[in-house]
Amino acid sequence: MKIIKDILASIYQVIDKVFILPITKFVFRITKKFDRPSKWLENWLSKSNTLLFISLILSIFIFIVIDQKILFFSRSSAEVLKKQPVVAVYNEDAYVIEGLPEFVDITLIGSKTDLYIAKQSPTNTVQIDLSGYTAGQYKVDINYNNVSSSLEYSVNPSFATVTIYPKISKGKTLTIDVLNQDNLDDKLVIEDVKVPNEEVVIKGAEYQVSKVATVKALVDINNLVKQQVGTHTLKDVPLKAYDEQGNVVDVEIVPGTIDAEVVISSPSKEVPIKVIPKGEVAFGGAISAISSSVTKVTVYGTKEAIANLEYVPVEIDVTGLTEDRQYKMELVKPSGIKSMSVSNVTVDIAVISEVSEKTLEVIIDFRNVKNGYSAQGSTPNDYKAVVRVKGVPSVIKDMVATDVTAYVDLSTYKEGQKQEVEVHVEGIDVKVQYVAVTKKITVDIYKN
Repeated sequence: MKIIKDILASIYQVIDKVFILPITKFVFRITKKFDRPSKWLENWLSKSNTLLFISLILSIFIFIVIDQKILFFSRSSAEVLKKQPVVAVYNEDAYVIEGLPEFVDITLIGSKTDLYIAKQSPTNTVQIDLSGYTAGQYKVDINYNNVSSSLEYSVNPSFATVTIYPKISKGKTLTIDVLNQDNLDDKLVIEDVKVPNEEVVIKGAEYQVSKVATVKALVDINNLVKQQVGTHTLKDVPLKAYDEQGNVVDVEIVPGTIDAEVVISSPSKEVPIKVIPKGEVAFGGAISAISSSVTKVTVYGTKEAIANLEYVPVEIDVTGLTEDRQYKMELVKPSGIKSMSVSNVTVDIAVISEVSEKTLEVIIDFRNVKNGYSAQGSTPNDYKAVVRVKGVPSVIKDMVATDVTAYVDLSTYKEGQKQEVEVHVEGIDVKVQYVAVTKKITVDIYKN
């Protein structure tokens, strides 16, 4: 009743403001314009019943309009609510549910007013009640929490076949996977990533948990606020479980996210540029001088790569070279090096026709022997190599055996006797050509 009274009061105020008051003013202005206003019109308007009749007529008119609207909203209609999320009620600590549809469509039938209210209501839910079920497979109804008893509804699909599994837990060591490292500034490196938990718990059906080979924290470099040297904290780093093939396994991970501290550094080192001629100059010629426009370069990269780097090589093919020549060369980044202060150099190589040769006998170095093994020459002659050096007389005349290195690389050889291995030679002066006269030796590899 209070609502009806408020509605009628509101209608009266609208009528009074919109119709009665303007009409009264209008009539007053008309009568004022006449010197002798019509007596009957003035008497008629002065009667209290006149305004009541006018109000009644206008009220009837408004009632008819509103009634038509009410009839429109009271007509039956249908509305389809697309992709309504499905909520399952069950013991989440004890069970895992499979087969639940993620969304369903709801068809509502009723008056437009009820349909409007139903669509606006936040309490509408699509629910599957599994609270009383244990492990097994079941065909269950999908129910819609209808807010209006005057509405009819249908759910599509109306049922689901679900499988309930007991939930098990298992501890798993957490590994770090750094994403988008290529987007990091070339002069910066990820020195370390620290996480508060080294172990997480995975939960799910036994057959799913058994598939998990690793759980990774996906640290994305793109989420860094600033790329600069220091320690940066990334919040809510997601965790993902993977099988042996790298496929994501759908299990619950506790915790679901972690915070990670990313330590960024900028290791650098200044190293010389070393020009290394490859091939042989034209017959009868030798390299007399090598000069470079840049002799040193600052390199940026991982600590390990920088620590092991002695120089940046620039290899130049001098095969068949007969005269002085200038080369413009791009510097190639060594392995583990991300950036260099210089990207190219100009190298001048001078050639003369006066050549000298010398033969030296050099002790062979056995390199890259596997841990737990030793290597030795099969005969006394397999400990030394004959090396011929060729270059300008002023350099060659003073060269001795210690200026040359001969070695064999045993990194790919396994235990065994009398294995033939290729001999390599190198020297400290890049202007000199080094040729191994002893091409191969025989070595024995054995366990210590």
